Amino acid sequence: MAQNRNMLIDLFIGNIANAAVHKILEMVVIDDILRKYYDKELLASMEIARRYREKINPVNRTLQEKDISYIKSKIINKVKSELMLRIEKGYKNINLELVEGIIDKMLVDMKIKD
Repeated sequence: MAQNRNMLIDLFIGNIANAAVHKILEMVVIDDILRKYYDKELLASMEIARRYREKINPVNRTLQEKDISYIKSKIINKVKSELMLRIEKGYKNINLELVEGIIDKMLVDMKIKD
């Protein structure tokens, strides 16, 4: 059972990180077509992450502090590394300081933390 839970947490982390990346990219892009694409990807990733969150116990409460810190640190690392790759590819105006605030808001929305 714990092995299943760890797998669900890893899948949740991947989807919420993808959503955070698309949220940040949506904020910095000027082109409306790209903005709509990033918004669509953001919503899809959030919905998938929400389904994984519903399978992680306890569903209606926040998780234990050690789980919260593990999840948050993994998400921050994934998002920052992906954004650094985008910066290397030539993306402009990406602010890495926004990452932690966006992730905190997403974790509260998903009832991972208070």
